[in-house]
Amino acid sequence: MCKRLLNEGYEVICLDNLYTGNVSNIQHLLNKPQFSFVLHDVIDYFDPEVKIDEIYNFACPASPPHYQRDPVQTMKTNVFGAINLLDLAKKYEAKIFQASTSEVYGDPLEHPQKETYWGNVNPIGIRSCYDEGKRCAETLFFDYYRRYGIKIKVGRIFNTYGPQMDKEDGRVVSNFIVQALKNEPITIYGDGSQTRSFCYVTDLIDGIRALMETPESFTGPINLGNAGEFTMIELAEKVIQWVHSSSSIVFLPLPSDDPKKRCPDITIAKKMLNWSPVVTLDEGLRATIPYFESLLNATDDKTEDAIKPLEAA
Repeated sequence: MCKRLLNEGYEVICLDNLYTGNVSNIQHLLNKPQFSFVLHDVIDYFDPEVKIDEIYNFACPASPPHYQRDPVQTMKTNVFGAINLLDLAKKYEAKIFQASTSEVYGDPLEHPQKETYWGNVNPIGIRSCYDEGKRCAETLFFDYYRRYGIKIKVGRIFNTYGPQMDKEDGRVVSNFIVQALKNEPITIYGDGSQTRSFCYVTDLIDGIRALMETPESFTGPINLGNAGEFTMIELAEKVIQWVHSSSSIVFLPLPSDDPKKRCPDITIAKKMLNWSPVVTLDEGLRATIPYFESLLNATDDKTEDAIKPLEAA
């Protein structure tokens, strides 16, 4: 997103506490005069004291191993972070985007999921720090919109992948690719029949930018994801194919509250944003695998940190 905004002529302030991120992902941007990086936790209020036109709130670990590592911190990030950024948007009359998630639908009883579906979420489960945290953030955005007239845009992001993911990210695409590159068994939780949709990162960015250009009266929430649906077994087989791996597939117990099906209805996105994903899963995997290959070929962490990120094709 930072790269995209810079290419569009914006001056960009990137705020990150690096809980799951890595400075190497923005190394190629640090020498640009229009770009600033600030090491900061969104739980604490931050005011750059310059006029802000747009705010993009992506703050929060997004994979179960990361957001479950410190669930209280995860909830604080979603709630306090949203409040702080909404207050900043209020001060500067800025337009603000909330990166919500398909997880607000929980383990859905409706398929595919439309924005009108209220979800099936366990409020006290091990995933609830993320699921309910994001649901609370949506509530805050719409309360600020109704109370203060804040210009909000809420996008519910479905599974997204691509270069510059952490090899220890914990999400299924990165897990499968890393295991396949190492010729280790690919671990599938459950029987492999559960489904997900996979959106390549550049498609997602296109959707978010299109959402930000809609009239102020259109707030969302709106689904942003690829409507192509694949089982975990299908994904594993595709990864093995493109990596040319000798990995086998092993099955482990399904984690608590893990959704059985997940696929967006993107009818509203097609109509309101004139947007739909164009990168197929095969194309996206072929563009992503070389990045993980470069990470695994690094001899040590220092070398890995110095790797220049590959372009997201």
